[in-house]
Amino acid sequence: MVELLEFPKILDPRGNLTFLQYADQIPFEMKRIFWTYDVPGGEIRGGHAYKNQHEVIIALSGSFDVVITHPDNSIQKFQLNRSYYGLYVPAMVWRHMENFSTNAVGLHLSSSEYNESDYIRSFDQFASLKK
Repeated sequence: MVELLEFPKILDPRGNLTFLQYADQIPFEMKRIFWTYDVPGGEIRGGHAYKNQHEVIIALSGSFDVVITHPDNSIQKFQLNRSYYGLYVPAMVWRHMENFSTNAVGLHLSSSEYNESDYIRSFDQFASLKK
C-alpha cells in the first residue's frame, strides 16, 4: 500500500534537521539512492512499476506530484513539497512524477540495486500482471 511517511524534524533557529535511519523510518534496507533534478517544465519522470523493488520518494527541495495509477485506471495524486515527508511506494505500483517546481530535487531510496529486468515499462503489461 502506498503510504505517506513523516520523518523526524528537529527544529532549531539555526536551521531544521531531518534524518533517516533504516528500520526506524524506512520499511526496507536501502541498497540504492538516486535523485532527480533539473527537470524541465512540463516534463514527466517515471512512468513504470517495479516487479520487486520498493521505494521511498522525498522532495528535498521544491515540489512535485507523484501520480499512482491503479490497474483500473483510477489515480491517486500525492504532492510532495516538504523534505520531512516521503512517499513509500511498494513493488507492483505504477507511478510517474509531474508538475516539478523550479529547482525541485527528488531523492529516491530503493530496496535494490539497479536492475533493468525489474522494471515494467508498459502499463498494459503491468495491468495484466496485477489481474
